[in-house]
Amino acid sequence: MLNLVRTDSNNEDFKKLTQLFDEFLVEIDGDEKDFFAQYNQIYLSNVLVCYENDIPLGCGAFKETEPKTAEIKRMFVVSEGRGKGIASKVLTELENWAKELNCTSAQLETSQKLENAIALYRKFGYKDIPNYGQYIGVKSSMCMKKAI
Repeated sequence: MLNLVRTDSNNEDFKKLTQLFDEFLVEIDGDEKDFFAQYNQIYLSNVLVCYENDIPLGCGAFKETEPKTAEIKRMFVVSEGRGKGIASKVLTELENWAKELNCTSAQLETSQKLENAIALYRKFGYKDIPNYGQYIGVKSSMCMKKAI
């Protein structure tokens, strides 16, 4: 049974999952890892960790980037957790949590190489937008947004 836990980025399981995510991203966008690292090593107060039988298999987070806009961050599912609907559950709960905090839209950045992630976001109604903030001019980045 899957269990979602609301926490923050000090959670040890979240730290372990995001370390695995960073290692995965090095394989995907290796030459840009230092650029992205500067934006990922931050404190996040809205973090979800998904457990199955007390084993952490996935995570995600968000932060408010502009009034009423939540930026979805650090979405990751370990390989042995894929195909179980974890990413969908995490994304749904992140959007619900953001709505509880009066956010009316969610945006995100992902690598153009992460085709499964892009497919998930499109399934959830995210639309492509011009790259924003630190992602402007980053060729490997794809930014998306939706009303929540």
